[in-house]
Amino acid sequence: MNTSHRHLDPAAEEQAALWAARLDGSALSAADRAALDAWLAENPAHRPLLSSYCQFSADLEQQLPLLEGIKDLSAESRKAPKTAQPHPWLRWPTLAGAMLTAAAAVALVFWLGRPARQSTDIASPAAHRQAVTLADGTRVELNARTSLRIEIGGAERRVRLADGEAFFSVSKDKARPFYVETPAGSVRVTGTTFNVRTALPSFLEVTVVEGSVLVRPGEAPGKTASPVALTRGNQLSSDAQGVAVQALSERDLENSLAWRRGQIVFAGVPLHAALAQLARYHGRSITASADVAELRVGGRYSLDDLDGFLAGLEQSFPTVRVTRDPDGSVRVIRRLE
Repeated sequence: MNTSHRHLDPAAEEQAALWAARLDGSALSAADRAALDAWLAENPAHRPLLSSYCQFSADLEQQLPLLEGIKDLSAESRKAPKTAQPHPWLRWPTLAGAMLTAAAAVALVFWLGRPARQSTDIASPAAHRQAVTLADGTRVELNARTSLRIEIGGAERRVRLADGEAFFSVSKDKARPFYVETPAGSVRVTGTTFNVRTALPSFLEVTVVEGSVLVRPGEAPGKTASPVALTRGNQLSSDAQGVAVQALSERDLENSLAWRRGQIVFAGVPLHAALAQLARYHGRSITASADVAELRVGGRYSLDDLDGFLAGLEQSFPTVRVTRDPDGSVRVIRRLE
């Protein structure tokens, strides 16, 4: 875990470890989300600190077999001399100090107690991405404001994506198919890499990076949707108007998944649509007045640098002005002459 930014008090280290454990292990209530957002706003360093602990949690998932072995050896370990050396992979960076070790131990206890059969809820807050490794070895990356329900059993593996966007690298297991269920349809695979996005009950977007998937779009009133097979580079979009499949170029495929690197790419999209995507990511109101809403936006931007995007917007379009309200909402309007 990167410790170059660690100049915080020990309480911040411990709090980051606790939030990371809660994000990985349970669904956050509205009150919990508000508390997390407030803690992140207290100090600019809290967000990268939490990201470090979330990455630690993903890395630790890969060590679960070793951790199970440590539980069996716990009694013997207590009898060991005080000078005994810990397992090499459990050593911590010295820059974090003693309190970092204690804080990380909080997260460690959380994972040690997890059952072999995984059934849990995971949610990511606004303006925060995270990655987790499931009990079967599948890796899932969550975009901001995404919630998952995970059920790993002996005959099948299911993830319910209620809202948001997630990237799946599914561990191959022909005996246990992997399903992603959304309000707008489902995806079935045995082992592949793909992205799923859902925002409204009727909207579903599936993008395949490797392998193949079978998508069953939800049926709209009066319409019957047949299963659709997708292969590498295919992107399916399904909404109340119907189902469409397109073959993406390598560049378009990369741009579609730019959020995994903390970026967002606009290619001549209406301003109101671009602002809607940023509003969802940051969990705040970001809108445009009707007289500027159809301006076209293009370019690659940092998802986490909203102020930079808005400043660039004013530079690119001298006719617009950005206004901010005390509650954090943003409004883009026409500049008065």
